[in-house]
Amino acid sequence: MFESMDWLIPVVGLLAAGLAAGFAGGVFGIGGGFVVVPALLIMMPLLGGDKSQYAHVAIATSAATIIVTSIRSVMSHHKRGSVDFEVLKSWAPWIVIGDGIGVYCASLVDGTILKVIFATGVLAMSMIFLLPRLSKMVLSDHMPGGVARIGISGGLGVFSSLLGIGGGTIAIMVMTMCGRSIHKAVGTASGVGTLIAVPSTIGFAIIGLKEHGLPWGSVGFVNLPATLAISSMAILTAPLGVAAAHSLEPRMLKRVFGFYLIFVALLMYHSALKA
Repeated sequence: MFESMDWLIPVVGLLAAGLAAGFAGGVFGIGGGFVVVPALLIMMPLLGGDKSQYAHVAIATSAATIIVTSIRSVMSHHKRGSVDFEVLKSWAPWIVIGDGIGVYCASLVDGTILKVIFATGVLAMSMIFLLPRLSKMVLSDHMPGGVARIGISGGLGVFSSLLGIGGGTIAIMVMTMCGRSIHKAVGTASGVGTLIAVPSTIGFAIIGLKEHGLPWGSVGFVNLPATLAISSMAILTAPLGVAAAHSLEPRMLKRVFGFYLIFVALLMYHSALKA
């Protein structure tokens, strides 16, 4: 157990991460995992536990915080009429199946490999924010169905559960390429985060139950104190992010976030190389 003052730095850091994650989730339709996972990896030594477990705990706990962030965001977007529930219904079964596969794959790799996977995924996602042509491309006037829908939504579940993110970036790209407005895409992507986060959190909690060297307060790989600290702040700022998404010019905001993702990717690569 830690002395009371030893908790001050990690608690403040996690609260700040929650504020940033909630706002980012509202603006971009993402769950905030791109903010939460790096913050948790930085704070993890102060929370205790075995270093080899840090990456798994960070990704699992990020998934748990996304439940709150995404639900709060989707409620705010729904009030503005920018959530396509038909898309969510048709994607849901395949996302959940993909989630299960992703969590299982995460249980088979060590923390260093998981960091490399996260960094590579983040680096790929940064290009979507930094290359405007990607977000402006329109390939179809309707959403994919059949095998294409299964592949996209299932792959989204696998990829997102491995990274501890809400999958909003990919969902937004697919929807805008299929002729949906950016506001409708962002609002619907918030709901995708919920579909990904719930089964991911349950899965990580179950597969981590027999693990040793986890930080205090963990249920499996999910750290409850960190989840509470981050989620309590994300609830406050998610609606502010939604308001910003509907009122601000998003181009500069996307570029700033894209460069932030590159920074995070480099940070994760460096951490993996040190390990």
